[in-house]
Amino acid sequence: MLKVGFVVALLAGAVLGAQPAFAQAKVGETSKGKTLVDGRGMTLYVYDRDTPEKSNCNGACAQNWPPLTAAADAKTMERWTIIVRDDGTRQWAYQGKPLYSWAKDSKPGDVTGDGVANAWHVAQP
Repeated sequence: MLKVGFVVALLAGAVLGAQPAFAQAKVGETSKGKTLVDGRGMTLYVYDRDTPEKSNCNGACAQNWPPLTAAADAKTMERWTIIVRDDGTRQWAYQGKPLYSWAKDSKPGDVTGDGVANAWHVAQP
């Protein structure tokens, strides 16, 4: 039954923009349209230099682009997966693309990281 509730929470979050308790992410509105945002409403980004299910943003890169971390007991579902980073931490990925926030975004809805180095883009559902 818990798994069914989990699916319902995920679908409700994706369709209605509600915050699924497990995922730390939801669909939000920004000037770029529908965008994935974290639990605080901060825009999430994907990195062109990542490969499917593999982050290539480590060290100083990860300080500027903090990974959306996943708890040890987090469960994957459909488009949401968890990757293990080079440092052993777990990170959420959407459709195989690791998700990050941008240190220079200061408030929910900011999209200042979109287009940085021609390699960073808002994560869209």
